[in-house]
Amino acid sequence: MIDLWFVLVCAVFAAYVVLDGYDLGAGIVAPFVAKTNEEKHALLHTILPFWDGNEVYLVTGGATLYLAFPKLFPAFVSGFYLPVMIVLWLLAMRGISIEMRHKYDLPLWNELWDGGFFLASALLVLIFGAAMGNVIRGVTVDEHGEFFAPLWTNFGVGREVGILDWYTVLVGITAVVLLARHGALRLAVRSENQAVAERASGVAAQLFPPAVILPAVATFATFRIQSNVATGLHDRPWTAIFGIVAAAGLAVSSLAKKGETAFRASSAALVGLFACACVGVYPYGLLARDPQLSILARDVAAEPYGLGIGLVWWVPGMALVIAYSTYAHRRFFHPKA
Repeated sequence: MIDLWFVLVCAVFAAYVVLDGYDLGAGIVAPFVAKTNEEKHALLHTILPFWDGNEVYLVTGGATLYLAFPKLFPAFVSGFYLPVMIVLWLLAMRGISIEMRHKYDLPLWNELWDGGFFLASALLVLIFGAAMGNVIRGVTVDEHGEFFAPLWTNFGVGREVGILDWYTVLVGITAVVLLARHGALRLAVRSENQAVAERASGVAAQLFPPAVILPAVATFATFRIQSNVATGLHDRPWTAIFGIVAAAGLAVSSLAKKGETAFRASSAALVGLFACACVGVYPYGLLARDPQLSILARDVAAEPYGLGIGLVWWVPGMALVIAYSTYAHRRFFHPKA
């Protein structure tokens, strides 16, 4: 049951990466693909029916984590207090930027909210990526199983680490590139403005080389600094399939260039990469820089009875979320190619 809940938590967050990832990516590439006011309206129109619904998966992921691993959730929230507060402010800024832009048709007003949309989207992805880097790298856990991560220490990966170091920044930049390309592929197939679609296709092509190189470099760095990743691959060799899916997804998205196939392949690549990260953490709920202080998922999980009852309620709840998301994307998503 604990293994099942670990998979469910990872699956919900993977869905968030794919779904909210494309509108976050659209925000990152917005200044490069939408030049005129008409084009900027067209770009926002591609995500307006979906962006707030996609964020439901972030809330659901947090709720699922709390339901299944109640002792782990408060440790994450308190330990990552600074990035959690920054994320909340950026989510608010991004939502306000999307909703406020069309209130007045004034050049300065539009530029203000366009800048807020781009900045919030880029910083959110960077922080989410750095947070994932922290989870994989491990944090400085004390003997009570608690931690508090400062924003940075000496920017190195040692026993005393902060939220930002060379490794977590590398993972954050990798996330920015991957989701920017994901968003560009979405715009290429979804935007009704031909100029936006063509520029988005060009941006996606330009981002392909770094989208291949950066994950490869981050993977190499991960094996160097986190032994649990190699151990997990050795103990569960079948998990190598996730890396194959990620590589194949990137390759197919490049060969397809644009259209629904390219976007779906990019989605598969993101799921494969996220699954690799989850495999790198398992069977731990919290990896510590001192391996002896790492916390197993089973030690912070809810009681078996609670996990069973939670599953009874979680399944229909998630079914409703998935049903709405599926309906919205089928109702409003009309691929051009």
